[in-house]
Amino acid sequence: MRTLDLLHRWAGGLIGLLLALLGLTGTILVHQDAWVMLPGADQALVTDAAQVGPVVAGLLADPASRPQSIIFADDGFGLHRLRMGNGAGAYADQSGSIVSRWDSEWARPELWLADLHKHLLAGDVGETIGGIAALIGLFFIISGIILWWKLRFTFSFRLWPARLSRPAIIRQHRDFGVVMAPLLFLSCLTGVMLTLPPVTNLLLSPVISPAERKAAMAVPAVKGGALAPGLDWAAMLAEAQKTFPDGEFRVLTLPRRPGELISLRLRRPVEWLPNGRTMVWFQPETGAMVGSRDAATLPLGARIFNLAYPLHAAKVGGLAFRLVMSVSGLALVLLGTLAVWSFWFRRPPPQRAPAGRKKAAV
Repeated sequence: MRTLDLLHRWAGGLIGLLLALLGLTGTILVHQDAWVMLPGADQALVTDAAQVGPVVAGLLADPASRPQSIIFADDGFGLHRLRMGNGAGAYADQSGSIVSRWDSEWARPELWLADLHKHLLAGDVGETIGGIAALIGLFFIISGIILWWKLRFTFSFRLWPARLSRPAIIRQHRDFGVVMAPLLFLSCLTGVMLTLPPVTNLLLSPVISPAERKAAMAVPAVKGGALAPGLDWAAMLAEAQKTFPDGEFRVLTLPRRPGELISLRLRRPVEWLPNGRTMVWFQPETGAMVGSRDAATLPLGARIFNLAYPLHAAKVGGLAFRLVMSVSGLALVLLGTLAVWSFWFRRPPPQRAPAGRKKAAV
């Protein structure tokens, strides 16, 4: 038990601020749609392919400014987001008019905050570091409950320590942490699943193998040609809507490499994932539909994985669940910062040996 306590305290002292940063940025991003205020952001969602198609055609008409992908508006945010590559992009309203354009993600706070939360501004390396931090967070939760159990009869819930002394901080940390443990466990577990594929594969291994999950998400074995100008986007979207009448257009992606297909992600009502995993693919040279995939028919393991992001980012459950996950994020901020403060700045001074014992040693 002493070794477990030592590991718990040292790990908290070392990465507490990193976990606090992830908790704070995550809490802000959960409410992103509420604070990104641009003209048309509150516009009612247009879902008819006959209306969306001409807008898409207009946005993709000019090869010089053509986006690599379009993330369509949804019920919570009424603007289309255009991704241009190299951090550039734009927001367009549902009539196709550009309302904001940027050449770098640093120009849009919601974008660099998302990059900070997911990648720590360090690409794939930062994402792995964040995932390892979330994995250590799971260790904190489990070890914290074990350490709390022997002192459970002294439980006294406090949002803030009675004093900023080390004993008071430790007591508040212990009792507050055990109350927040279920929410923190959900945040850390889903964070691990989204960032550490080996751990995800291990967690899902009882229901699906990595090879089976990869096969389930594979694109059609059809080689695409060069992207033709003047494709009938309205007809293509109408074909997708005919295939999945209850599907909502979510992400249209153009080929980035030779041989790739045009892909369209849709979200059906049974899906929690905000951008859905229901797919339709088109030939770039003709616009003909060459394949589709219904997310509702995916293997159980793939459907379980698709729950990780909407739970982590509170994309399901409305305002109530966004507030619940905000509590989780703010709890992580409080626990992480006070853990570092008490470990590094409120450590007890080293005990000195009594004078008599020193003389005896001499």
